[in-house]
Amino acid sequence: MKKETSALTNRLEEEVDLLERYLGVLKAVMENEPIGIINLTQIMNEPQHKVRYALKILEQEGLIEATVSGAAVRRRMLKRIEKLKPILERTEEKLKEIKQSVAKIEMPS
Repeated sequence: MKKETSALTNRLEEEVDLLERYLGVLKAVMENEPIGIINLTQIMNEPQHKVRYALKILEQEGLIEATVSGAAVRRRMLKRIEKLKPILERTEEKLKEIKQSVAKIEMPS
């Protein structure tokens, strides 16, 4: 299905897609650790540069670490993931409010 384009929402959709990719890479690392970038690229079915960047972001966030054998999750990762949940809940609530506001917009007569 082709996405509609809108200057109002394009960036939001791009950011959601990035978050989805990052969390997908994190999940793949968790399930296959330690894992090298080539294997991870095959699992994710994403270009190597996108997977490499996702790994960089995940490492900066303290969720994974580079090892000699490949990427592996950090043991304190679950605490950091828990911090994401309230952020995602707040974002979801804001999006619901925006959706309700848009639903109330009517064309002038």
